[in-house]
Amino acid sequence: MASAALVSIPTPADYHRIISPTLKIPDVSGIPIPVGILACQRDPLRRHIETTVISADPYHPPPLDSSKKGKKAVVAPTLPSGPVVLVVLHDTVIFPEGGGQPTDTGVITTADGKKWQVLQCKRNGGHAVHYVQVDGTTADAALATFAPGSSVTAELGAKDFERRYDHMSMHTSQHLLSALLETRLNLPTLSWSLTSFPQPCYVELPRGMSQDEIESIQSEANKLVFEGRRVHVEVQELDLQIDAQAVDKLENGRAIGKALPEDYTGGVKRVIVIDGVDRNPCCGTHLPSINNLQLFLVPHTESLSRKDGNSGSTTTVRLYFLCGPRLIHHLTNTHTLLTSTASILSSGLPVVPERVQQVVDERKKAEKRVNEVETELASWIAKGLVAELCKDILEAKRLWIKHLHRIDDTSNPLGFLSSIAFAISDEMKAMKADHPYLIVLSSSPSAQSPQSITTVLIIGSDDKKVKEVGDALKSKLNIKGGGKGPRWSGKFGGIWRDTKESEGVEGVLAEIDK
Repeated sequence: MASAALVSIPTPADYHRIISPTLKIPDVSGIPIPVGILACQRDPLRRHIETTVISADPYHPPPLDSSKKGKKAVVAPTLPSGPVVLVVLHDTVIFPEGGGQPTDTGVITTADGKKWQVLQCKRNGGHAVHYVQVDGTTADAALATFAPGSSVTAELGAKDFERRYDHMSMHTSQHLLSALLETRLNLPTLSWSLTSFPQPCYVELPRGMSQDEIESIQSEANKLVFEGRRVHVEVQELDLQIDAQAVDKLENGRAIGKALPEDYTGGVKRVIVIDGVDRNPCCGTHLPSINNLQLFLVPHTESLSRKDGNSGSTTTVRLYFLCGPRLIHHLTNTHTLLTSTASILSSGLPVVPERVQQVVDERKKAEKRVNEVETELASWIAKGLVAELCKDILEAKRLWIKHLHRIDDTSNPLGFLSSIAFAISDEMKAMKADHPYLIVLSSSPSAQSPQSITTVLIIGSDDKKVKEVGDALKSKLNIKGGGKGPRWSGKFGGIWRDTKESEGVEGVLAEIDK
């Protein structure tokens, strides 16, 4: 994951602005700083903090709730089966998930120099709770190490910060994108998803967008990026009577965005400001500037249907976007794929589309030629079988039976066997022959293994006989399949041997012929 140069620049002193005269950041080590004014939210580029332990408790996994369906866009790091300790610190640079932004990962170093992995960080009420992995010791010993008042260091390692930087980049870009969509096109963001790296994230919109609209929003966003519009945070006390009101709704009753979580007791309201562009309440971490966030909108929207409690079904669309490390990864990966394709085609990069089109055209022509040859071959095989049938029928007026096994390495052996079956039917009609017959066609690949598949097709003039043979092959050779009328098809898994499976088919046919 690539990080932009901004990570080496300190956060401006005026990034975090307390606009309320009565809001203070607790400086007493025995009081936890609430979510909303944590170090990771005051200074999103800070990676290290010396702090103290407020509490530590053993983690007890909650029972699985089967009623909860769906999944988060970004799956939090899995908690181990071993013991985990829940640690609350006075302050932290490890962000607890919220506002659509996933949890950070990090490290806590205790006074004895031991490093403890923080697998998740979550908000509980108004506090950040660190899920600390207990490794190489017991849960009781870990709890003793994290005794209240103990001095510790919380930090983001290189990989942890890359994860945070990616999340911040996508989150800040979402604020920029949503602001432009709403102010320029009157398109509110219904929801957004911060997906796992390196996939594009998306905003959900009430309607689709034309190509011109997508290009205009992308162009305007990047003009603001080139200007280097600054970002800052304004915080004040939370007024539950005002700030916890229901979110705005569209005419169809669908809510836009999310209200405050019911269990939020932090008492702090944060507003993220992109200078001259947007003001939006949010608890996530954001970059101090958008000047590194070249925004790329995937040039199409994806429609999806949803059930709305007020208006029944409704259609919304997803607009995907990339920026920061994900855009760098996307461009690098795309260039690598394009270069590799050019090498395979022995061409320069600019003519790859033309050469690929030539390959596709040639393949279509080749497939057409193969289909024509297969049709002709199927006709000749059918003529031979019908001729053999007619010759044998002259000598014995009874059900004519035959098993024909072939070697076929094509991707659709059943298609070719079906061509033979149709050709047999056509040949019988052309000859006005009404002789009773039953034919088993089978096809195996040339190189077989226990994972190989042999295709079997049964055709005949008597539907009951066809079903009888199919049922017998299922029970005696474990061929899985079915059908109705004059056709039955199935598959055999494993190595098809003349001395066993082919003889088994012959044995079944012999029983039918009695």
